[in-house]
Amino acid sequence: MSTVRRFEDLAAWKLARELVCLIYAVTKKSDFDSDISFRDQFRRAAVSIVANVAEGFERGSDKQLIQFLYNARGSAGEVRSLLYVALDQGYLTMEEFQNCISKAEEVSKALFGFIRYLQSGR
Repeated sequence: MSTVRRFEDLAAWKLARELVCLIYAVTKKSDFDSDISFRDQFRRAAVSIVANVAEGFERGSDKQLIQFLYNARGSAGEVRSLLYVALDQGYLTMEEFQNCISKAEEVSKALFGFIRYLQSGR
């Protein structure tokens, strides 16, 4: 793996950013207007993923980065769970759900792969 100097160059961060964009796009729909606190929690969980990756990277140590990556992974799990709630409440179409859940799973896998890479001592 080449040396990464900025968190913006991390594949996991890029994927998480794509997920944030998807979540913001679907939560702009009027279906979410009646449940503002749910919409806000949904968005916060997605933003938490990219924020934790960035903060962990900027801390400068693998140990701290790994901890923040675990936090990011937890937030990715929260997003996946909230996607099911949104689907069950009729806020999302099946197509929107499938697009978002696929991206969320991709993010979780990327985070886990990055954690394993760091734990292996590179």
